Amino acid sequence: MDLQLTGKVALVTAASKGLGRAAAEAIAAEGAAVAIASRSRENVEAAAADIRARTGATVLPLVGDVTDADTCRELVERTVAELGRLDALVTNAGGPPGGAFLDLDDSAWERSFQLTLMSVVRLVRAAVPHMERVGGGRIVNIGSSSIKQPIPFLTLSNVFRPGVYALFKQLSVELAPKNILLNTVSPGRIGTERVHSLDEAAAQRQGKTVEEIRRAAEAQIPLGRYGKPEELGRVVAFLVSGANTYVTGQHVLVDGGMVRAL
Repeated sequence: MDLQLTGKVALVTAASKGLGRAAAEAIAAEGAAVAIASRSRENVEAAAADIRARTGATVLPLVGDVTDADTCRELVERTVAELGRLDALVTNAGGPPGGAFLDLDDSAWERSFQLTLMSVVRLVRAAVPHMERVGGGRIVNIGSSSIKQPIPFLTLSNVFRPGVYALFKQLSVELAPKNILLNTVSPGRIGTERVHSLDEAAAQRQGKTVEEIRRAAEAQIPLGRYGKPEELGRVVAFLVSGANTYVTGQHVLVDGGMVRAL
């Protein structure tokens, strides 16, 4: 299938590693120029060089913290200034810290609000005018299975990620006349540093080994294994592509069948 991404431009945040990196590489492999953002200059420049080598695509490394309002706008503006246009946006950020409700103070709630929800609000707000200029666009948020089923000890994710999905549901209606399609893609248990750290924390709480935690999790996944980042990346690449012409406002789980909720 031709995803019609040749000549297009995408911006992917939190893309120096993990799911953001996988999404950026999948989009680049289909012929798009990609701007990737991270808080770490060293990490994002290394990731950009590697994606260029693997795909032959133009990859622009950008440094910035999406919890900062000005930075969100600047990431979009720099992408357009350097690469000429903006057709696709993938909003992604590191997961908010874990903890039960009584473990979390106001500062944890405020930072997670800025990281998980307001970063998306600001990036989308900045991107929409540029997408209008090129006749439309595609926006994907990388969410979490907590949108459908709360995850123990991830209170902040359980609260804010459904809020982002609700935002995209509303925007899918508001922005449809502008030919801007918005969707959410959520991982289940994908083999990333983030999931490994969650497994380590669960092992410590439960007095078990990380391997025991992983085996128990895999037993709950019909496909019997953790996913690979690139498996999620390919779904994102389709949804931000020109091949996607009629999917908007949807939530796609990439979880091996783990979540049983309808």
